[in-house]
Amino acid sequence: MAQDGFAKRARLLFASAVGTIIEWYDFFVFATCAVLVFDKAFFPTADPAIGILLGLSTFAIGFIARPLGGIIFGVLGDRIGRKNALVVSLAMMGGSTFAMGLLPTYASVGVLAPALLVLLRIFQGIAVGGEATGALLIVAESMPGKQRGFWTSFPMIGGPAANVLAAATISFLTLRFGEQAFVDWAWRLPFLFSIVLVVLGFWMRRKVEESPAFIELVEKRKAVPAAPLSEAFKHFSKPMGQVFLVKTAENTLFYLFTTFFLVLTVQFLGLARSVGVGALFWGSILEVIVIMAAAYASDRFGRKPLMLLGLVGGLGAGAYLFSLPHGADPRLVLQATLLTLTFHGIIVGSMAPFFTELFPTHVRYSAMSISYQVASVVGGSVAPLIATLLLNATGTPHAVIIYAAVMVIPGIICVLLSKETRGADLTAI
Repeated sequence: MAQDGFAKRARLLFASAVGTIIEWYDFFVFATCAVLVFDKAFFPTADPAIGILLGLSTFAIGFIARPLGGIIFGVLGDRIGRKNALVVSLAMMGGSTFAMGLLPTYASVGVLAPALLVLLRIFQGIAVGGEATGALLIVAESMPGKQRGFWTSFPMIGGPAANVLAAATISFLTLRFGEQAFVDWAWRLPFLFSIVLVVLGFWMRRKVEESPAFIELVEKRKAVPAAPLSEAFKHFSKPMGQVFLVKTAENTLFYLFTTFFLVLTVQFLGLARSVGVGALFWGSILEVIVIMAAAYASDRFGRKPLMLLGLVGGLGAGAYLFSLPHGADPRLVLQATLLTLTFHGIIVGSMAPFFTELFPTHVRYSAMSISYQVASVVGGSVAPLIATLLLNATGTPHAVIIYAAVMVIPGIICVLLSKETRGADLTAI
């Protein structure tokens, strides 16, 4: 029986990590291509800077759709279970991403091409809106509470691990076919390749068991609300606000350190695309380790100290990155990326269990998803756009430091005023 229990837990952790990696791989391949390719394939203009801004706009549209996904899958997850919602979200993401690899370009069909790109991007956003919190919740509700921080780090490594996979795939294709061939046609291959990963993830998630906390809720016939989102806003607006502020801060930093970083590398630092992609590859590998270490530390020292360290350190590391001069040594770029993603990993590893410990089971999926995803719109969706506009307007990334501070400081204050949640019993909240 003990071995059977171990096998179930191992399968859950592996499925949550792999499924999340697959969904974020799809998302990050799009993000990279939005900067490196889509301005030419879907938004050809006389001014390359305008084309990049249009490409980043499609990236932002995916975020705008994420709250809708949070609502849809949050309600489904609270009413029919976490597992079923996660299986559907993975299938939606996989189908949308594969279809992107088959899209005609602007040169072939004109404005229909960017229109189809935007439509598929909306489906991607809806899918991620259900995935991001669902995988975290099913792990948090299924694993032992004393090590909740460490266990929840498994789905949270999906972001940086997917960055590693996406960066490795794009780097390989660029080296194999050359940068021009990648822009012309080879950019399609990472999207098409995703179907293999999706089939694997779909098969694994079908084998995962439902969250024990949700099963207990159903078996005891507790009041599962017909409108869990409405109840969440009515009774749990304060913890939803906490999630919103911390997630906004974290997401702003993440997309400044990744998506805008690629713009910074090429447009301002004057370095090759491969320098930025390579730095993200190594930085993301390091971040996987940091997330798990920070999550483990949060089980011992609490969520608050780690979140504060990550947020404050992330601001400082961002100030260093955005102070690099034109033509900076690629080694300094790599150093700055390792530093920024280390502090981001500390935030992620400690905030994941903190979020799950704020809500009761019957509204946990809905309340977390909507606040989490709205924060992603306010933070992540517009961060690369605003930073790029500031760079183009001022000719220097120094103004981006001020923007980052404006977005992160409210999150720091929120953490300072929050109660420590380490050790909370999820079924008793």
